[in-house]
Amino acid sequence: MLDTLIHWDTELFLYLNNLGTDFWDPFWLRMSEITIWIPLYLVLLGLVYYLFHWKQALIVTLFIALNVVATDQGSVRLFKNQFERLRPCHETELQDQIRLVKGSCGGKYGFVSSHASNTFGLAFFLGLLFRRKWSWLYYGLIVWASLVAYSRVYLGVHYPGDILFGALYGTLCGTLLFLVMDRWLEPNYKEQR
Repeated sequence: MLDTLIHWDTELFLYLNNLGTDFWDPFWLRMSEITIWIPLYLVLLGLVYYLFHWKQALIVTLFIALNVVATDQGSVRLFKNQFERLRPCHETELQDQIRLVKGSCGGKYGFVSSHASNTFGLAFFLGLLFRRKWSWLYYGLIVWASLVAYSRVYLGVHYPGDILFGALYGTLCGTLLFLVMDRWLEPNYKEQR
């Protein structure tokens, strides 16, 4: 059963990865870069401080940092270092079948995708935080996280299964940390949202 799932994951990866074209390569490379999203992160952090009293905004900021640590370190320590599944670009039998757009592969192991866990963790945490005031932002963040996650398959550095389980792990972390924070903050915090 596991061999069949791995085979399907590999076949889906090869199909999706080989849909890429030179025209779209620069777009997907940018989608995958962390630095290009710094303005978005600053705007989202600014919205936190716009919506909440500064003490509450500091608590929200602390939980955002906890979320980033949980998704980033958890994806490596709980998954990559335990499962040790090679990235597709490190699989010798796939070398001549994939489009490695970046020119480099990244770390040795890919299950689960840290990009997917980080972006989905942030998308769900902040999406849940802002959903009462700006419901469209909740959905926009999920679309953003999905595009970033898909870019990893397009670039040739992750299998779809790496992305799927990274997204699930990030969603779980973001949602649980939001729920803990939501209960912990003062009662009037909810009136501000």
